[in-house]
Amino acid sequence: MKNNFNLCPMCGSRKIENHGNRKWLCPDCGFDLYCNVAAAVGIIIYDDDYNVLFEVRAKDPRKGYIAVPGGFVDFDESAENAVLRECREEIGVNISPQDVKFLCTNPNTYPYKNIEYKTCDIFFAAHLPAGFSSIKDFIASLKAQESEVAGFASYSVKTKEDVEKLPLAFESAQATLNSFVERIKAGGI
Repeated sequence: MKNNFNLCPMCGSRKIENHGNRKWLCPDCGFDLYCNVAAAVGIIIYDDDYNVLFEVRAKDPRKGYIAVPGGFVDFDESAENAVLRECREEIGVNISPQDVKFLCTNPNTYPYKNIEYKTCDIFFAAHLPAGFSSIKDFIASLKAQESEVAGFASYSVKTKEDVEKLPLAFESAQATLNSFVERIKAGGI
């Protein structure tokens, strides 16, 4: 997909020039529009058997596919605060900041309404909150943000073969879950 803007958003000129799908320049008024990388977050919530919580996406892109809880970082918000906020909003759970550990970052492409957004996805991991014995028990307590989450699922994620079988919405999640598996093999998260 190539982002294509036909009009300058400042003066309305039809002469806007695409410079590598990252910058647009209007020769009439001199306006520059940059399409920089956006920051997004995700969190792998897992139990002792490395079963992982997934959301079933309720909307496009990739409606019906699975993803870990997460979303875009808001203005003036840290990645750490964003992942905690997304847990509250999407699954109705307050995760303790002390339980959240940085895992990795991965690039991603997020196509939405005919615009291709490039993101840097920042992933964290957290063990199942106290009081729950398994991801399945945890799922029973969750409250989905209906506009974002159609339902919940859990899958065992112990090997790269496990990751390959998942109907994941985004490539960044696949790379991240492979990093998660490597950490497990190296002695845990």
